[in-house]
Amino acid sequence: MTTSSKDLKKQLRKEALARRDALDEFWRVEIALEMAETAKDHIAIEPGQVVSGFWPMRSEVDVRPLMFALREKGARLCLPAILDKTTIVFRELVRGAQMVEMGFGTVGPHEEAEVLDPSLMLVPLAAFDARGHRIGYGAGYYDRAIGKLVDKGLTPRLIGIAFDCQEVQQVPNEDHDVVIAEILTESGLRRFAA
Repeated sequence: MTTSSKDLKKQLRKEALARRDALDEFWRVEIALEMAETAKDHIAIEPGQVVSGFWPMRSEVDVRPLMFALREKGARLCLPAILDKTTIVFRELVRGAQMVEMGFGTVGPHEEAEVLDPSLMLVPLAAFDARGHRIGYGAGYYDRAIGKLVDKGLTPRLIGIAFDCQEVQQVPNEDHDVVIAEILTESGLRRFAA
């Protein structure tokens, strides 16, 4: 019996997340700070450019230092806000703004925050391969959100955020998957051929 792409992705996700969960908590903090320094050196930002990040959940890379480093370079920040079981939008993150629970152990800006279209997206992921194919958490929020931006004629720069231990040999291809051109890990910013 052959394993379906969905089942294989589920297994790869489970294994990659177990490796990520096993990383030392204090080491993860140091790496988050190092990744912010890498971003300062290797991610060009235009003043006012809209950058989407994410509030970390569980053992994810804490991208807040990275987001704040990009804000220092002039970025306008936003975070995903879950509207329903299939949709996220990106709400502006400003100092002192009210944050609300978004589910999945994460928070985002209150519904009064302005909805923005990011031109650079820091994309969370569970696993990735050397081709830039990613495995998300299984709900498809980012694939659909990126698809909606593309439908508007926008082509956001996508940078996956992960630890090296989340790399797998090969992610099964599925038609709806969005390929990530760049991945930032503790080893640096890797670019993949399109």
